[in-house]
Amino acid sequence: MSSDLSSAGGPPIPGIIGSGPAMREVYRRTRQVARSNASVLLLGETGTGKELIARAVHQLSLRASGPFIRVNCGALTESLLESELFGHVRGSFTGAVGDRTGRFEAAHTGSIFLDEINSTTPKLQVKLLRVLQEREFERVGDTKTVHVDTRVIAASNRDLGEEISAGRFREDLYYRLNVVPIHLPPLRERREDIPELVAHFLKIYNESNDRHVPHVEPAAVESFQQYDWPGNVRELQNYIERAVVLAPGDEVTLDLLPDVVRGRTGRRIGHSRPADLETLASDLVAQGLNTAAGEDNLHGKIVSRVERELIRQVLAQCNGVQIKAARRLGMNRNTLRKKLKELGLDEK
Repeated sequence: MSSDLSSAGGPPIPGIIGSGPAMREVYRRTRQVARSNASVLLLGETGTGKELIARAVHQLSLRASGPFIRVNCGALTESLLESELFGHVRGSFTGAVGDRTGRFEAAHTGSIFLDEINSTTPKLQVKLLRVLQEREFERVGDTKTVHVDTRVIAASNRDLGEEISAGRFREDLYYRLNVVPIHLPPLRERREDIPELVAHFLKIYNESNDRHVPHVEPAAVESFQQYDWPGNVRELQNYIERAVVLAPGDEVTLDLLPDVVRGRTGRRIGHSRPADLETLASDLVAQGLNTAAGEDNLHGKIVSRVERELIRQVLAQCNGVQIKAARRLGMNRNTLRKKLKELGLDEK
């Protein structure tokens, strides 16, 4: 595989779809950094393909023959994540019935991909900083130092600069991770890649479902191009799979797409970008002034609705994991549970 680079951007990487200028720049940077040992920080919204690029960095590196280990930092509590990353010894905590090797040890001579690194706690960030600087750590409950040769590839779907300003992320860890950043563009900023992505997913889901739906109606293509894709490539993939399964003939037609893609509903609050909360608040104020003049506590009602949608958004981003959502919202889990009950979200 050639590693030659041009000013226009690098050639596509096998397994990753998209040939527009935004993705060519991603390919160029990926190939450029892959053969070094530098830490890599992948930045982009959920669903933009950060894990695919992390695997490409590993596969194009001199460590390709070593293991590639993935850890979702946002899916575990602090204690479980610490044990997952660094291992533990028998008796170090309740349930530790034997010694366990951590993911950093498992990734020795290879690469470890720390997804949602922004979800880690200050305590874990200190330990991660030491691994990056000294290449050593201790297992949970042990005093023996473990040395590893592991490349770190981290990813965040949040602005780490804002996380640092809010006191949730260590600045020194950020600089150790951010040796070479790779920004993955959202799908709405690379619409020229949508036809290629649609064709790719059609092929995959036709084969996996034993279907023959090779065509896409022009009206459906137009809807794909006009939609903003808050869930990015992952959302497009989901809708193509659904259309292939439900298509009565050999064509993906407009009526097989969700209303939100066809423009028949408003934007999806649960998957909106944070800036959309401002729009929501403005809309609610306008509605309130027009329809609720004379109602008491209008301000409280508007604030309550905006708060409800914010919590819904964060819970959706955290896949319903309340500990993680509470951390992002800056409250403890008990406070979040109380809010969920007050706002009628506890059953959901």
